[in-house]
Amino acid sequence: MDLSAFEADNSVSCRLTSPVPDACRTEDCCLGIDEAGRGPVLGPMVYGICFCPVSKKEELKNLNVADSKTLTEAERENLFLKLDKAKSFVGWALQVLSPNTISTNMLQRVKYNLNALSHDAAIGLVQYALDCGVQLKEVFVDTVGPAEKYEEKLSKRFPGVKVTVRPKADSLFPVVSAASICAKVARDHAVKDWTFAEDLGEVDTDYGSGYPNDPKTKSWLLKYLDPVFGYPQFVRFSWSTAQTLLDSKAFAVHWDDDEEDGEKGAARQKNTSMLSYFSHSKPKGHSPTHKTHRFFTERRLQNVDTF
Repeated sequence: MDLSAFEADNSVSCRLTSPVPDACRTEDCCLGIDEAGRGPVLGPMVYGICFCPVSKKEELKNLNVADSKTLTEAERENLFLKLDKAKSFVGWALQVLSPNTISTNMLQRVKYNLNALSHDAAIGLVQYALDCGVQLKEVFVDTVGPAEKYEEKLSKRFPGVKVTVRPKADSLFPVVSAASICAKVARDHAVKDWTFAEDLGEVDTDYGSGYPNDPKTKSWLLKYLDPVFGYPQFVRFSWSTAQTLLDSKAFAVHWDDDEEDGEKGAARQKNTSMLSYFSHSKPKGHSPTHKTHRFFTERRLQNVDTF
């Protein structure tokens, strides 16, 4: 799988696509949606779709696609090659959501949680297929959140398309299994071949699984935590695992904002406010404790309190 478009700048999200089969533009089609990498603290989350004519459902099933989580990496690679070779009737598209995109969205002032991010990625991929002329009649989705609400949301967004949302859809519908395989193969490649924008020298790539409870992953997070700058962009810094380590191992910083007086807020947290490094207005008649530089006195320049 060619991830060069994402690897060119892995700080932002990227869409990867296969050619759209001619048959998908002329025949009624089904489409499956699934993701890979929702839970890990390391690397991207990848949303995938796979589509084919309804008349080719059995041919897709005969490729022996299955839930990607039940397959070995070698089996997934082999099945992806089979899907890619079946390009006369199978198409796919992926939305690679970078760790940086996930975390900055989740931590912005107006919260944009992982479920909303996932829903929007899925909707964007379905809309992409429609825009490419795919004659969608059926969409099968592995649920994110309550299945009934998600199904209702997608049905309203895409009237005329029969939407089925089910838990474990990747083990129930071959077209969802195929989407699952495409997404998982892309994530595996992205993690394995990650290019670090930060100057970290020779990076230890033994990340473990990337899941927060993996001892190897925790060890890697401790090793590459900078006490000032935090983590490289490979890490989802919005995850509680990363935030806990930052709170305990990194230097504390107080950011002044409109919700709390900067210096009072800093004092409450026993930090120094950035504002304290700027001089306050002095009362009239106040004599400075330091001598004014001759540059100012020779030019008759004085401090002013207001503009």
